[in-house]
Amino acid sequence: MKLVLAEKPSVAQSLAKVLGANKRCDGYLEGNGYIVSWCVGHLVELSPPETYNETFSKWRLEDLPILPEHWRYQVSASTRKQYGILKNLMKREDVKSLVCATDAGREGELIFRLVYHQAGCRKPFERLWISSMEDQAIRDGFSYLEPSTKYDALYEAALCRERADWIVGINATRLFSCLYRQTLNIGRVMTPTLAMVVMRDAEIASFKPKPFYTVQIGMDAGSATSKRFDQKADAETLLTKCKEAMKAMIQTMDRKEKTERAPLLYDLTSLQRDANRILGFTAQQTMDYTQALYEKKLVTYPRTDSRFLTEDMKVMLPTLIRSAAGKVGAKLTDDILVDVLCDSSKVSDHHAIIPTKTMCTADLAELPSGEKAILQLIVVRLLCASAPDHRYAEDFVVLICGDEEFSKKNKTVLFNGWKEIWQQFYPAKDKEKEVYSGLALAPNAYVSLTQVELKEGKTTAPKRFTDVIFCERKEWIGIEERSSA
Repeated sequence: MKLVLAEKPSVAQSLAKVLGANKRCDGYLEGNGYIVSWCVGHLVELSPPETYNETFSKWRLEDLPILPEHWRYQVSASTRKQYGILKNLMKREDVKSLVCATDAGREGELIFRLVYHQAGCRKPFERLWISSMEDQAIRDGFSYLEPSTKYDALYEAALCRERADWIVGINATRLFSCLYRQTLNIGRVMTPTLAMVVMRDAEIASFKPKPFYTVQIGMDAGSATSKRFDQKADAETLLTKCKEAMKAMIQTMDRKEKTERAPLLYDLTSLQRDANRILGFTAQQTMDYTQALYEKKLVTYPRTDSRFLTEDMKVMLPTLIRSAAGKVGAKLTDDILVDVLCDSSKVSDHHAIIPTKTMCTADLAELPSGEKAILQLIVVRLLCASAPDHRYAEDFVVLICGDEEFSKKNKTVLFNGWKEIWQQFYPAKDKEKEVYSGLALAPNAYVSLTQVELKEGKTTAPKRFTDVIFCERKEWIGIEERSSA
């Protein structure tokens, strides 16, 4: 008999269904040679300081720093019952080995092993490592279970992070609370995050807007703008000259053909960024919706930092892409490019987030609106990432009027490529639309002006952070939050 430990009841039920463990018991399912149970997040947690020494129950400077030589753990009071069930299951004589089936990542590894060690279990265990909750993915995962030793370093990394949180939080919080005679919570993630907010607010508070002025000239093929002037009088002088001339000479016309590559597949951070920009979702909402889709077998594992797929997935991708396009009613371009999606060397624990085969045949009508929106975003990104590049010509035109240079850019689409798919679902807003007008004139030619205007503007303060910007900044500077289980 094998004991399989998942992280959540819903995941355990999906595993049990595939394994044939259909008998429901108190806190677990059993059958077909398997017992499948769950951890309900963190069942075991680090003990507070007073368990090491009663004197630590009071906060005093002379007791710092508190640095345990031997770390102690305790069972969480809120999940004591489930822990008891797991401990008894581990002790059952017919249980010969275990399978760690918590989320395939650092935090999932920690959750399982803390329970395993706290229960005093010494039975061998293997690791289920999958990126999809589809039935076939589960079967394949159990056919090729990984040796537990392969993930020892992952567990140690999670252990290190957890203990670093404890050391920083306990010691720094007590230190500053005693020094300033009020409770001041300090944390490895909390404090750098607060510092980012404070520094940005200080920038905003000290910011003083500066006015600037430009002159804009209009013509049949659009408009061109002068450089910025700090003094309004200088801009007005140029305005007068341009009104007197009412024509401009084309000094240079420089055309460059450019390629805008198809976007990479989503990792969690890039998905959160687009969901915030396009849908208005917070980072946590996006995480919750994507996790729900994963547990419903509609997308692959969400907590990934990779934006590529593995080489062995090339064979199945054309069928998946066509099926996914049909599911959302997308019109594909002629070419489907899968080579650009796959690079095993750039995949760490999990590949990029993509829809599953199950999604292509599932009834999505009952999905909540938030989950539907995130699922569509993931599907459309896969379709775009496998489509040809967007190509365009960019003309940079410099005109002379009133002895000053005016510049304008014209953009002409040569081949829409992946943008044709994206725009089917997310049309550009008016202010984001590109101008495609051009000047069909040669250098040294003159164009008549239809309008001359003075434009006034002000420099703007830095924007306040959003939670999505925090996700990006924390990723840049190496600050990680522990996953909520």
